[in-house]
Amino acid sequence: MRNHSGHDQADHEGHGGAQPGGLSVSEHGYTLEFDSTILTAGVQPVSFRVIGPDGQAVTEFLSEHDRELHFIAVRRDTAGFQHVHPVMDEKGTWSVELALEPGDWRFFTDIHPVGHDGTMTLGIDVAVAGPYDPRPLPEATGIAHIGEYTVALDGELLPGEPSELTLTVSRNGRPVADLQPYLAAYGHLVALRVGDLGYLHVHPEGEPGDGATAPGPGIAFMAVAPTAGTYRLYLDFQHNDVVRTAEFTVRTATAAPKHAERHHGHHAHH
Repeated sequence: MRNHSGHDQADHEGHGGAQPGGLSVSEHGYTLEFDSTILTAGVQPVSFRVIGPDGQAVTEFLSEHDRELHFIAVRRDTAGFQHVHPVMDEKGTWSVELALEPGDWRFFTDIHPVGHDGTMTLGIDVAVAGPYDPRPLPEATGIAHIGEYTVALDGELLPGEPSELTLTVSRNGRPVADLQPYLAAYGHLVALRVGDLGYLHVHPEGEPGDGATAPGPGIAFMAVAPTAGTYRLYLDFQHNDVVRTAEFTVRTATAAPKHAERHHGHHAHH
């Protein structure tokens, strides 16, 4: 599994290491700064900047998976998930439209500033004014329905151990074998830890055009949960020129994977 920067997932604390990303508004001298963190409900533009160690808005970022910045918005009760891509002006101000319901939200930015070694995920709390009716956490299930599409989740999420998750897409009961590339991949998976919204952003094994990765129906991910607990998974995939999102609630398993047990025994022998 590789993250935006191309490094192994375990090499970056926000992508499967000891700590998930997005829990801090500032990291390595870079700070997320919004024009306002109190917003009104409805579809509206939001604007923000990434302030660098020199106190100025950063204007140069490396492109990761076809974009210089990936933006995730989700309400604290895990509803309203949106993965969008803002546009930056010449002064370093990013703008994007979001559809916001009343409640407490968390906004995340995946970035790789020029001059910094690797990607980072910054997060900030935003309040959307209005009557707030929190939604209960959806039940854990291995099936998600999005209109005429169904996505099946196979595999278990393990705390501190790599595990393979395969998400299989079908439409009206028939496997979808012609998924379209979206941001240089056949699928994008975001995992958020329920309770603090600790953030992991992972990508599938292989990539379009590599001669080995099929365009569906299955999309395989190698994921690591930093801790035991409950996670919300959001899969973005594109078919017939439309990007859709499948959502899952997943609880980590307690048993170590068989390959890890063999690996441990091998070292004990030596």
